[in-house]
Amino acid sequence: MTEKKIQKINGVRGMNDLLPADAAQWTHLEHVLRDLTRAYGYEFLRTPIVEATAVFQRGIGEVTDIVEKEMYSFEDRLNGEQLTLRPEGTAALVRSVIENNLLYEGPKRLWYTGPMFRHERPQRGRYRQFHQFGIEALGFAGPDIDAEIILMGQRLWDELGLKGVRLEMNSLGQADERAQHRAALVTYFEQNASQLDEDSERRLLINPLRILDSKNPAMQELIEGAPKLLDFLGEESLAHFNAVQDLLKANNIPCKINPRLVRGLDYYNLTVFEWVTEELGAQGTIAGGGRYDPLIERMGGKAAPACGWAMGMERVLELMKVSKSLPEAAPLCDVFVLHQGGETLTAGMIIAERLRSAGIDTVLFCPPDGHSASFKSQMKKADASGAAYAVIIGLDELVKNEAQLKDLRGTGEQRAVPLEGVLEAVIDALVGSSE
Repeated sequence: MTEKKIQKINGVRGMNDLLPADAAQWTHLEHVLRDLTRAYGYEFLRTPIVEATAVFQRGIGEVTDIVEKEMYSFEDRLNGEQLTLRPEGTAALVRSVIENNLLYEGPKRLWYTGPMFRHERPQRGRYRQFHQFGIEALGFAGPDIDAEIILMGQRLWDELGLKGVRLEMNSLGQADERAQHRAALVTYFEQNASQLDEDSERRLLINPLRILDSKNPAMQELIEGAPKLLDFLGEESLAHFNAVQDLLKANNIPCKINPRLVRGLDYYNLTVFEWVTEELGAQGTIAGGGRYDPLIERMGGKAAPACGWAMGMERVLELMKVSKSLPEAAPLCDVFVLHQGGETLTAGMIIAERLRSAGIDTVLFCPPDGHSASFKSQMKKADASGAAYAVIIGLDELVKNEAQLKDLRGTGEQRAVPLEGVLEAVIDALVGSSE
């Protein structure tokens, strides 16, 4: 009788593991992001991964690709509540700001990071579970904060060493200006109804501005000839947009005005922007955002201005690869402890704990099969760990109450030190090698 082979279970397509080999890249990016937010005075806020579906229906807009096609939504079996894995961070953050009354004492500069979920076809830099970093400035109405958050983005790209990234901007004006533009769009697209694809036909009378965001190549010539929102902006909206541009120019930040840039979410007004690149193929946008003054009131809070932007972290890491700006993998430890088992293992573990208590990253050799291994094979693992020094405790050393301290990255020198003096010897060696 043959044994039935147990079938392995694979991960969900488009939801990827973070493997140890890539951890250093993520850690580097996360450190840069924390330093950036600290430099500008932004505070961290974390929201749950699961929110009420209404948060995104109301916040993002029901006639958007995200809500219509991409959300992971389900019914809570306990109480029938409609829930959704968060597909983006802004609507959830605004929900939290309103619920916790965070604007009571005045404007807030906030940032978030975490996994987001969208049911779409996985491709390079675009996954079903992806990680997003975002900044949000709530309670600020002036063009200065629009410029500040854009400057933050530019500083981030510079810090990460990204190449081939450009800024594109537009203004969506205010509701009455968009209403005039909307009427003109409806007229234009109705006159060219035979050229509309299925999505555009459906959106024509619901939200024609979304047609301008179509990625269908067959629609691009028609879209290019459509009325431009910039031509419908009033004096105040134009003044706001021009002030943002002036502040960016004063800080030597180049930008391209893209009248077709509308973003994929319904909550934007006035300034919108994206950072785009040709280095990642079809997935050209690495970050984007803008002003969303109507959102807080739409979500049930007291009306307050707000703006922000978000980036996909996987996409930025892809661009760092292309730009050859990814950091080298950091050493696994500072010190690797070798032994021959038995009493030498006990001595080695005591020393390893002393080193760790002193803040020295230490790996103690543990044989996979539970038996001792030759010093030659252990030394290969010590070298592969990236450790600067090896502490070697053999039977001969133990009899003498000594250990061998070996320099793995410099001279290769090996010398005997008393067991009780290993910590001091390692500290002296590490300090000396860093000078």
